[in-house]
Amino acid sequence: MKTDTVQQDMFTVLHGQPAPVVTRWTYRAEDPFAVTLAVRTRHDRWVEWLLARELVMEALDGPAGIGDIRMSPQEVQGYDIVEIEIRSSDGRAVLEVDRDLLRHFIDASLDVVAVGDEAAEIDFDSEIARLTQGCPE
Repeated sequence: MKTDTVQQDMFTVLHGQPAPVVTRWTYRAEDPFAVTLAVRTRHDRWVEWLLARELVMEALDGPAGIGDIRMSPQEVQGYDIVEIEIRSSDGRAVLEVDRDLLRHFIDASLDVVAVGDEAAEIDFDSEIARLTQGCPE
C-alpha cells in the first residue's frame, strides 16, 4: 500500500544547546513542493518551518538557499551533516542534521511523489476555493 505521507524524527545539533534536540521532518503528497521541519522545544512544543523540498534536495550536494533559510553540506569532526541556518527578525538558529538520514527522508518523499509529478498532486480547484473562501464577492 502506497502512503501519501513520510515522517522521520532525527536528533539534531542546535548550536548553543548542550544536548541534541529532536526534529521532525514531514512530507505530504497534498503539499508536494514542501517539507515541514519541526523542532521540539524544551516544553514539548513544536516550532515549524515550511521548506521547499527542492531546497532540501539541493542542500544534500551543495550550498542552497538565500534569504531566511540557507543549507549546506559539511563535514564536522568526521560526520557528514547538512547545516541549516534559519534567520528571522527574532534572531537566528543553526542546526546540524545527519546528511544520510536527510537523504533517506528525501528518497522516501520521492517514492511518494517523483520530481516533476508534483503539479499532478495538487487539486487546484480546492486550493482556489480555499483561498477565496473569505473574499467578498
